[in-house]
Amino acid sequence: MEDEKFMQLALSEAKNAFEQGEIPVGAVVVCQNKVIARAHNLTELLTDVTAHAEMQAITSAANYLGGKYLIDCTLYVTVEPCTMCAGALNWAQISRIVFGVKDEKCGFSKFAPNVLHKKILITGGILEQECKEILQEFFRNKR
Repeated sequence: MEDEKFMQLALSEAKNAFEQGEIPVGAVVVCQNKVIARAHNLTELLTDVTAHAEMQAITSAANYLGGKYLIDCTLYVTVEPCTMCAGALNWAQISRIVFGVKDEKCGFSKFAPNVLHKKILITGGILEQECKEILQEFFRNKR
């Protein structure tokens, strides 16, 4: 139930991205049951291929905590992280990653399934249909 509540917040961020013409991926970081960071894709706005929702959330959460490690934190993200983001999450020592929809084309599990430390807990498929629908709508409008 908690996972769905926090994924709803990530979906809200994805909707913000959608409205800004960004690929609609949203993320939140939760620590001790409190949201400490909210972010969405900013690659178009910042003209920066590394400005993924997860990267923005990591930076924001680290700033909030006053350190570079996200130990005892959970990232909720609407789409499975790519290899770049998974690597950053590994370096940040996040404890758990919860994602909505699997990314069959660019997800870390396809290209670098061992990029995450084995202690990082991964849960997929939370609000999967909602996360998939916003992506489908975005790309349908682009065609």
